[in-house]
Amino acid sequence: MISVVGHTATDHIFKVPVFPERHSSVPILDHKIYYGGGAANIAAGIAKLGGECELFSAVGFDFSGSEYDLWMDELGIRKNLLCSDDKRTASCYLYNDEDGDQITFFEWGASELFTTADSPRFECVHMATADPSFNVKVSENSEFASFDPGQDLINYSGEQLSVILDNIDILFANKHEMKGMAEKIGISEADIIKSVPVSVVTMSGDGSVIHMNGSKTRIPSVPVTLADPTGAGDAYRAGFLTAQQIGYDPVTCCKIGTVAASFNVESVGPQTNLPDWERMKLRYEEHFGKLEAVIYSAEPERR
Repeated sequence: MISVVGHTATDHIFKVPVFPERHSSVPILDHKIYYGGGAANIAAGIAKLGGECELFSAVGFDFSGSEYDLWMDELGIRKNLLCSDDKRTASCYLYNDEDGDQITFFEWGASELFTTADSPRFECVHMATADPSFNVKVSENSEFASFDPGQDLINYSGEQLSVILDNIDILFANKHEMKGMAEKIGISEADIIKSVPVSVVTMSGDGSVIHMNGSKTRIPSVPVTLADPTGAGDAYRAGFLTAQQIGYDPVTCCKIGTVAASFNVESVGPQTNLPDWERMKLRYEEHFGKLEAVIYSAEPERR
């Protein structure tokens, strides 16, 4: 069972021709609403691929019985939710320009419940975007943990990031987040990589790199037509964590994550084109060769 901790949100995705300069405006070319939130996206991706997952998240008074709630039930996600009586479920406002760049605004809403919540003890957990103090508690109270800072990186102190890095087994980050973490902590990106058993750095269309045991392996991206980058990193982590749960080696997990992300970016919205295992496998074998079955399910190596 993989537990995923962090935001459940409603995503408002806008398409604009360019990002405006200060004190100016641009027209909105498109605006649609989707299911989102980093943790919920990852849980949905795991469930769609056939993995077992639990979502530990915070939702508002508007969530119970909603279409989003029913969608999670349909996917088979086990829900462990903090519920607010007076705040809405979090909202994320994402603006994509015609060059494929993105700017995000996030309204925490019910996710503020994380700031005072106690952390359960998790056997195997992924910490997605959430309150930094809560993720610190999760990292200290879990047997096996992975972490991605996401758009909440701006809320972390260097000390909080250091504690989390000292207590995790896998770090996921894009190249911008790696730079931001290094600046906040006051160390180099190389030092961050050395401090964690496994680090996976994603680089958009340039693929990803996995660092482990002093070695570095580059995994190319899968070429597809980009419709929307929202949730690509979440789909990557869902693919990786599902493959790890099955027992695949870390490099194969990265390849499966890459393939899962390739489906995600082909459609607008982070949960609209998540692949099941068979769809993922077919595309995997087109680009990386035969995906051998795992004879036994390997438990993640504990710290």
